[in-house]
Amino acid sequence: MTNRGDRLSETDHSRVTGNPDRFGHTLAIILTLIWGGLYWSEQPRAQTQNQAQPQVHTQKRHGLSLFGPVKYPPDFTHYNYVNPDAPKGGTLRLGVIGGFDSLNPFFFKGRPAAGEGLLYDPLMAGSLDEPASVYGLIAESVTYPPNHSSVTFYLRREARFHDGTPITAADVVWSFNALKQSHPFYRYYYADVTGGHQDGPHTVTFEFAVSGNRELPHIMGQLPILPSHYWADKEFAATTLTPPPGSGAYRIADVDANRTIIYERVRDYWGANLPVNRGSHNFDRIVFDYYRDDTAALEAFKAGKIDLRTEISARKWNTAYNIDQVARGDIIRLMPPTANVQGMQGFVFNTRRVKFSDPKVREAFNWAFDFEWTNKDRFYGQYVRHDSYFDNSELASSGLPSEDELTLLAPHRDLLPAALFEQAYKNPATDGSGRNRGNLRTATRLLAEAGWRLVDGNLTHEKTGEIMEVEFLLVQPDFERVVTPWVSNLERLGITVTIRIVDSAQYTNRLDDFDFDIVVSSYPQSHSPGNEQRDFWGSEAARQSGGRNLAGIQSPVVDDLIEQIIFAPDRATQITAVRALDRVLLWNHYVVPNWYAPTGRIAHWRYLKHPDPLPGYSIGMPAIWWHTGTP
Repeated sequence: MTNRGDRLSETDHSRVTGNPDRFGHTLAIILTLIWGGLYWSEQPRAQTQNQAQPQVHTQKRHGLSLFGPVKYPPDFTHYNYVNPDAPKGGTLRLGVIGGFDSLNPFFFKGRPAAGEGLLYDPLMAGSLDEPASVYGLIAESVTYPPNHSSVTFYLRREARFHDGTPITAADVVWSFNALKQSHPFYRYYYADVTGGHQDGPHTVTFEFAVSGNRELPHIMGQLPILPSHYWADKEFAATTLTPPPGSGAYRIADVDANRTIIYERVRDYWGANLPVNRGSHNFDRIVFDYYRDDTAALEAFKAGKIDLRTEISARKWNTAYNIDQVARGDIIRLMPPTANVQGMQGFVFNTRRVKFSDPKVREAFNWAFDFEWTNKDRFYGQYVRHDSYFDNSELASSGLPSEDELTLLAPHRDLLPAALFEQAYKNPATDGSGRNRGNLRTATRLLAEAGWRLVDGNLTHEKTGEIMEVEFLLVQPDFERVVTPWVSNLERLGITVTIRIVDSAQYTNRLDDFDFDIVVSSYPQSHSPGNEQRDFWGSEAARQSGGRNLAGIQSPVVDDLIEQIIFAPDRATQITAVRALDRVLLWNHYVVPNWYAPTGRIAHWRYLKHPDPLPGYSIGMPAIWWHTGTP
């Protein structure tokens, strides 16, 4: 999956909009899947139940990779992309939109504060110059048997929480149980993990319900470790504004709910000199200041109240930075290329609504959307449209299905659109002039085939008499300028459209309850998709309040392909299954695809420095930046 801050474009309205840490460490795990994985080897097809005889674990490993041997040897001292001698000190000030009322990022109620992932270390940490590798952090080493039916972590004895309490295997087991019980995401993510047990004070093993899932050991390596002793007399599944002790490089220094949260570097942080941390965590303080909207945050940046900004608006990137500070070189602008998978961002239909149950209706909306004009008039031509849920990677489907893909898809032929087998998927396109009458005629035809016709100027279902009325639910005003021209085209089709902009709290509640017609959401992906696909598209997740299956997809084909991905016996088989899933999602038109930028857009004041070049798998990661001390 794409890394935090690398992927959002033109005010992404995913569940994290308004608060980049809407899910706190939940999304931190999702977004860091790009960094983790296991070495692929030939194994038997996965068992539906883990009935194999216990197997002997392999030798202890300091790191794991999906794509061959790890880059860094056991005696490495630091990642190549960091400055190992970066000075410590200074304050990094960042801007956040919205507000917060909780310091518990692991429960889906309330609005967690930004940056809470800074508090907690996982068992293993990711490398940003490899597509899928992790190395020991809290866990010094890891083993697993050849059939991947379990994983064992060996903890560093020096690992400590902020209050000085040692991190033990009991904390690891407790963290797993607490997280799995607290949030729908974790229940899906850890669905195939039957439990963990201590093999000693510093050794913990997790058993799996299935074998052959090579992602599970690495998923457990990403487990954030929480202090069980702190939560012993507290309710874990509750909001709180009391700062908890963590295990990471930063602790909370000050909190002003809905306005500011300040983190300070832990001076005696136990893991400061580990190879995975050297050259990182360089700022003494990290401040997240909250602003009412992005315009206010931009003005604060230009006024020197924010130090670094990832720009999500092409319009602002082209017009709002023509200022003296940029001309003098006081503010520096970067557009580094990214090697990350560009997961789908799109206008998501709530297929729980009967009016969106027919794929032809959803496809008609796509024909009414003029991306080429929007890109030229609104985005200064900076974007590429999504033609895949896995763009910018070998996982993206193209052309007609391969023979291997057909092997997976053919058994479901009766449940799939015929066009999937006969045509290459391609979004509707225009000449960018704003005159798309031909596309609107196609949209009218599709709607008529779905039973919708104009009656007295209103698009009406010929059997039920329902009038097509649609609400776009948005959380930030900036996106209205993108939707409004599309609304005009939809109204020409006879559709009654409203745009409703709500605050982040109401937006979150409505998404949790699936109370919407159309929203904008993004689905960050990694180079090795796996268990998180269940939460994105799985049938069970469609029925779970607070889940990520916003579209309400309940498809046996999708469910089967997700399992094929998770239990793929080798990399080639995984790629085939992902491409097959990609085709099914595209041809069912669950979203009207948006767009992505092939580069990042980062603006920062010149007293901040960064490695050059920035690592391609996380171009905007401030953890590896540093302060020069010179304003």
